[in-house]
Amino acid sequence: MPMYQVKPVSGGQMQIDLPTCMYKLPNVHVQQGNSCAAEHALQNGEVDPAVKALEARQDEILKKLYELKAAVEGLAKTVTTPDADLDLTVSSSFSSNSSSSTTLTGTTDLDTLLGKDLGALRDIVINANPAQPPLTLLVLHSLLCQRYRVLSTVHVHSSVTNVPPQLLSCLGPRHADSYARHMFQLGFTLIWKDVPKLQMKFSVQNMCPIEGEANVARFLFKLLAPYPSDPALATLVDSWVDTAFFQLAECSAKERAAVLRALNSALGRSPWLAGREFSLADIVCYCCVMQSGSTSSAPSNVQRWLKACENLGHFGPAKQFLQ
Repeated sequence: MPMYQVKPVSGGQMQIDLPTCMYKLPNVHVQQGNSCAAEHALQNGEVDPAVKALEARQDEILKKLYELKAAVEGLAKTVTTPDADLDLTVSSSFSSNSSSSTTLTGTTDLDTLLGKDLGALRDIVINANPAQPPLTLLVLHSLLCQRYRVLSTVHVHSSVTNVPPQLLSCLGPRHADSYARHMFQLGFTLIWKDVPKLQMKFSVQNMCPIEGEANVARFLFKLLAPYPSDPALATLVDSWVDTAFFQLAECSAKERAAVLRALNSALGRSPWLAGREFSLADIVCYCCVMQSGSTSSAPSNVQRWLKACENLGHFGPAKQFLQ
């Protein structure tokens, strides 16, 4: 029971009109002398030309910011590596999908091999000693440029004092659109550096460096065509790759002669080293035979095979260093 009661101070039901807008402002885009312009703008969907110009300018600024973001992310991937003491940018090149035919069969997916494209350029960084130019990688780079849009750059590390001019331009001339990294599918960065073995780095966070020209060549070739599905054929390709690098390139003249005889025997049974299809074994063995200076003493089948390789047109970058 209440202690006391109070009579209501207001009698009956009171109706209060609540405002739906705190305050109103005139349309600043309305032209003077046209009081109904704002009404037509809302009804007809018309936009003032000044607003259109402002939106276009904003879109252009956002586009440039996106390009800068992609460039910074690509540079950050290189700068975060411990070997990124780069002091000279020499060249870059742009190559679209070429209509020239190649003998490589099969298709590859960059997202499957290198991870999903998140906006930053997927850059393959290779450290190589200028005293031992990797001819195999130059040939593979040429093939990659025919398959993908490749941004190719050459740098010189501070540990190297003298680099021949042909090594500075080994990946081709600089392209005018090299600043727009988002236009490219793949980055190929070659750093001339004083290293005992060739090294390749792609993702600093997700993978360890790959060492050795043979292993890097295997990685790059998988971007062009899948390895043979037949285990015996894949083993044959790997065997020829190892033979080329460890016997043709590094051993005595007697062992090189034995390898040439083995090549002659294999090429007497098939046009290419791994059967009827051109493979990584042909690329590697060709470069090692040419680099070892064994062409003049090569048997007849090897001579025919060397000419067949040259007719493909992929080995021009390697031959430039041997002339």
